[in-house]
Amino acid sequence: MTQQALAEFVAATAGEFDVPGVAVAVLADGRETFVSHGVRSIEDPLPVDEKSLFPVASISKSFTATALMRLASEGRVELSAPVRRYVPGLRLADERSAGRITVMNLLNHTAGLGWNLMDADAEDLSLPAFVDRMATLDVIAPPGTRASYSQAGFNLAGRVIEKVTGVPFERAVTSLVLEPLGMSGTCYDLDDAMAGRFARGHNRGEDGTMRAVRPWNVYRAGGRANNPGGGGLVSCASDLLRWARFHLGTGEGVLPVEALRSMRTQTVALRGSTLGDAFGICWFLRDVDGVRTVGHGGSGHGHFAELLLVPERDFAVVALANGGPDGYRFNQSVARWALEHHLGVVDRDPEPVPHDEARARAVAGRYEIGAMDLDIAADGSRLTLAVGIKPEIRAASGTEMPPDYPPAGLGFLPGDGAEYIITEGGLKGQRGFFTLDDDGTVTGVDLAGRLFGRVRETS
Repeated sequence: MTQQALAEFVAATAGEFDVPGVAVAVLADGRETFVSHGVRSIEDPLPVDEKSLFPVASISKSFTATALMRLASEGRVELSAPVRRYVPGLRLADERSAGRITVMNLLNHTAGLGWNLMDADAEDLSLPAFVDRMATLDVIAPPGTRASYSQAGFNLAGRVIEKVTGVPFERAVTSLVLEPLGMSGTCYDLDDAMAGRFARGHNRGEDGTMRAVRPWNVYRAGGRANNPGGGGLVSCASDLLRWARFHLGTGEGVLPVEALRSMRTQTVALRGSTLGDAFGICWFLRDVDGVRTVGHGGSGHGHFAELLLVPERDFAVVALANGGPDGYRFNQSVARWALEHHLGVVDRDPEPVPHDEARARAVAGRYEIGAMDLDIAADGSRLTLAVGIKPEIRAASGTEMPPDYPPAGLGFLPGDGAEYIITEGGLKGQRGFFTLDDDGTVTGVDLAGRLFGRVRETS
């Protein structure tokens, strides 16, 4: 695979999905290849390159996890210890769960915590204040009983880091991880980032026009509290490839090699998820065409990021895109192309079974998490799924928020009828599953690793 072939594919795919600017990096056969296309902002059309800064959203979790693993390797944190050993003031709506959650539960998303806190009226957006407000957070399952992706859980992990090190989370991660690895293009300070080669996020409006996200500091909407889980870290393609090399390598004095390997070893299985078949420590693990992949993605405010590793082949691909909603599909297309053309590994979506109206009507309804509603509808011939930000969240945000995902086709996958795949639109290819109670009633739906609870109908 030549750089020219990659560049041609990236340019064509960015055009297909109408993404203003993209940066791609590939590590294969010990060689680094960088390809960029488009502009950092349609309003100020400077070119994207491998040093352009993009918010990496939830890829930030891998930095939080690595910092905690360093503290564990130094004997300063015990992964099996209850979180309350380090954050004594932790309170949850379920007091029993609050005492049982371990540090590892946070790192592999088995703490049983809801996705996140969405308190638009909160004045104190610090990490300690966020943890105080967790007393109102839903507990969706007893700790250790199931995996459900939780931003709140990783924010709490950030507070553990603060309490153990005695310094603010961002400073701790910088000294524990970023500085030792020479990742000078990666930071939590968005004022510094905006002074550099910063790529603006863009969203396509209902009229089809791509617009830059306003104001730029929507990335601070959750304050410092969301930095551990993916609120404020920015990086570039060259630094993220350095990050990939670190996790594929020997630890470079930051972590023992056995600790690195443990991060990509299965800790809990996942069901029916596009993101992976299992969690390691933070990382999503997925078998593709007989090869184990390790990765994480992120999205927010018109930015999409993807990092994928194949440890047994010393391979990595980074994809960054600054346009929604199809930046996700761009990144997935690039990752799949790189896997196939470098490694001969083919990643294909499974095919849904023919429409079953009785099954469709059994799952139709509204589902929700703190910030979003998910609506599934059956019309007699097909099933659709729509995802939208709750109106009250939009009204209270004070910032421009991304448009909702309109209804898109949904098909059941072969098997027991619980697993599904989205077949069109900006979420095309996303897989998930329905949760049933002992009576067979559908009580929730998993999408992007998050459990949306079914909303009971009221008369």
